[in-house]
Amino acid sequence: MNDSDTLKLEGRVAGLWVEELARQVNGTSNGRRLVLDVTDVSFADDAGVRLLRHLIAHHAELRGASMFLARLMKGDGDD
Repeated sequence: MNDSDTLKLEGRVAGLWVEELARQVNGTSNGRRLVLDVTDVSFADDAGVRLLRHLIAHHAELRGASMFLARLMKGDGDD
Protein backbone atom coordinates (compact mmCIF):
# COMPACT_ATOMS: atom_id res chain seq x y z
CA MET A 1 0.00 0.00 0.00
CA ASN A 2 1.43 3.37 -1.03
CA ASP A 3 0.45 6.13 1.37
CA SER A 4 2.54 8.90 -0.19
CA ASP A 5 2.67 11.10 -3.27
CA THR A 6 6.11 11.73 -4.75
CA LEU A 7 7.05 14.78 -6.79
CA LYS A 8 10.35 14.53 -8.65
CA LEU A 9 11.98 17.94 -9.00
CA GLU A 10 14.73 18.67 -11.49
CA GLY A 11 16.92 21.65 -12.28
CA ARG A 12 16.22 24.85 -10.40
CA VAL A 13 13.63 25.61 -7.72
CA ALA A 14 13.65 29.30 -8.55
CA GLY A 15 11.59 32.08 -10.06
CA LEU A 16 8.29 30.98 -11.58
CA TRP A 17 9.05 27.34 -10.77
CA VAL A 18 8.56 28.10 -7.07
CA GLU A 19 4.98 29.21 -7.78
CA GLU A 20 4.42 26.13 -9.94
CA LEU A 21 5.70 23.83 -7.20
CA ALA A 22 3.37 25.51 -4.69
CA ARG A 23 0.43 24.93 -7.07
CA GLN A 24 1.35 21.29 -7.57
CA VAL A 25 1.72 20.70 -3.84
CA ASN A 26 -1.68 22.26 -3.19
CA GLY A 27 -3.08 19.70 -5.64
CA THR A 28 -1.79 16.82 -3.50
CA SER A 29 -3.63 17.76 -0.31
CA ASN A 30 -5.46 14.43 -0.11
CA GLY A 31 -4.17 13.40 3.31
CA ARG A 32 -1.25 11.46 1.87
CA ARG A 33 2.36 12.09 2.84
CA LEU A 34 4.28 14.24 0.35
CA VAL A 35 7.75 13.13 -0.74
CA LEU A 36 9.90 15.55 -2.73
CA ASP A 37 12.62 13.78 -4.72
CA VAL A 38 15.25 16.49 -5.16
CA THR A 39 18.06 14.25 -6.43
CA ASP A 40 18.32 16.27 -9.65
CA VAL A 41 17.85 19.77 -8.18
CA SER A 42 20.93 21.87 -8.86
CA PHE A 43 19.86 25.21 -7.34
CA ALA A 44 17.20 26.86 -5.20
CA ASP A 45 16.77 30.61 -4.83
CA ASP A 46 15.59 32.27 -1.60
CA ALA A 47 11.91 31.78 -2.44
CA GLY A 48 12.56 28.15 -3.36
CA VAL A 49 14.39 27.51 -0.10
CA ARG A 50 11.57 29.16 1.88
CA LEU A 51 8.96 26.99 0.14
CA LEU A 52 10.95 23.79 0.65
CA ARG A 53 11.49 24.63 4.33
CA HIS A 54 7.76 25.36 4.69
CA LEU A 55 6.87 22.03 3.10
CA ILE A 56 9.31 20.17 5.34
CA ALA A 57 7.86 21.92 8.40
CA HIS A 58 4.45 20.68 7.28
CA HIS A 59 5.63 17.07 7.12
CA ALA A 60 6.88 16.74 3.56
CA GLU A 61 9.92 14.52 3.19
CA LEU A 62 12.94 15.60 1.15
CA ARG A 63 14.80 12.75 -0.55
CA GLY A 64 18.09 12.79 -2.39
CA ALA A 65 19.25 16.27 -1.40
CA SER A 66 22.76 17.15 -2.50
CA MET A 67 25.16 18.54 0.10
CA PHE A 68 24.48 22.00 -1.36
CA LEU A 69 20.72 21.71 -1.03
CA ALA A 70 20.93 20.06 2.39
CA ARG A 71 23.02 22.99 3.61
CA LEU A 72 20.47 25.47 2.24
CA MET A 73 17.71 23.61 4.07
CA LYS A 74 19.62 23.87 7.34
CA GLY A 75 20.05 27.59 6.83
CA ASP A 76 21.75 29.95 9.19
CA GLY A 77 18.78 30.80 11.39
CA ASP A 78 18.19 34.22 9.82
CA ASP A 79 14.94 33.22 8.04
